[in-house]
Amino acid sequence: MPYKGVSLPITKDQLNGIFKKYDKDGDGKISKQELKLAFKEMGLNFPGLRAGRAIRHADINEDGYINEEEMGQLVTYASRWGVKIY
Repeated sequence: MPYKGVSLPITKDQLNGIFKKYDKDGDGKISKQELKLAFKEMGLNFPGLRAGRAIRHADINEDGYINEEEMGQLVTYASRWGVKIY
């Protein structure tokens, strides 16, 4: 079931939970592919395009991945699309 609406701010614990849920390979960072799958699961249109844009926006250290420190930036950016975090 797609998530819609916005529920911010979210806590550090919630951020960590989201990060762990979508870090499928457990390497401590979220790849574009993992983010694409997450956005698809959330019911967003064009998950691949959105994943690329989100990585470019939130990837502060420019390594091509989202780490735990960058997760807040990612959530803020994704909230523009009506993603609701539970």
